[in-house]
Amino acid sequence: MHYQNLGNTDIKISSIIYGCWQAAWPGTEEAELIAAQQAALDAGVTTFDTAEGYGGGDSERLLAKALGTRRDEIVIATKVGADNLAAEKVATACERSLKNLNTDRIDLYQIHWPAGTWGSDIVPIGETIDALLKLKSAGKIRALGVSNFNKAQMTEAIAVAPIESLQPPYSLFWRHLEEDSMPVCREHGISILAYSPLAQGLLTGKFGRDHKFVPGDPRGGNKLFKDEHFGRVQAALDQLRPIASAHNASLGNLALAWLLHQPKTCPIVGARTAEQARENATATDISLTSEEISKIDVIGKSVTDHLDSNPVMWG
Repeated sequence: MHYQNLGNTDIKISSIIYGCWQAAWPGTEEAELIAAQQAALDAGVTTFDTAEGYGGGDSERLLAKALGTRRDEIVIATKVGADNLAAEKVATACERSLKNLNTDRIDLYQIHWPAGTWGSDIVPIGETIDALLKLKSAGKIRALGVSNFNKAQMTEAIAVAPIESLQPPYSLFWRHLEEDSMPVCREHGISILAYSPLAQGLLTGKFGRDHKFVPGDPRGGNKLFKDEHFGRVQAALDQLRPIASAHNASLGNLALAWLLHQPKTCPIVGARTAEQARENATATDISLTSEEISKIDVIGKSVTDHLDSNPVMWG
């Protein structure tokens, strides 16, 4: 496993981050998820990303149950929801997350969605960040981050206070970030914590054309699974398989390796089993040549060049 500084801080995060969103998905088994989180840490994954909105706090509580006794070994990133961005609500939400996580500090506290998203109240970014800075001064959070912010929103936030990370959807098959917020992140040394780095499983190659998701599975509404894009996805996967085979790697780990070769980028990867968690961790062992990176880049664009400009992955 490789490690790097979070943004401009001295907080060390693992290059592979364990994503805890799956704890809120239907059909998940608590015991398996606990085993997966423990296996991830044993494999060197020290950073775990969750949110108050994942299962109404269930994901945070599960993380505490799985790794609470090993708190000093891990970096915890969680998020405050768009409905809780007013100053007094930020403080309350933070206290709730601290309780859920059974900890006295949150290493990275992120704004999950910009104010106004999903019908939430419009709250000035300055008000929210001022509340976050007070929590930081009190030692309850160590660093500030944002998620799902575009270039304009990033620029506005950075003008108020240091922002150490951006968490966007980013994968070989979803690359709106590159033309929007990535230049701002690079200019300011901001870490990119890429969620859905496997395009919610598409880049593993495990979904056939006739796959049906259980009711409530968020992947059922993912644009990449729709007929107009799915054929191009399958053709791209066929082109990626020989490259993965040359590295004795899975398709999924090849996709993670491509992200790991992007500057200051760490993929957030979920796992439902210990075996998956250990497999994800080995992606850091894959070293791609510049020629391979360019070839993979072109293959990815055979999918992304046909997507619209809407950066939200779900219809």
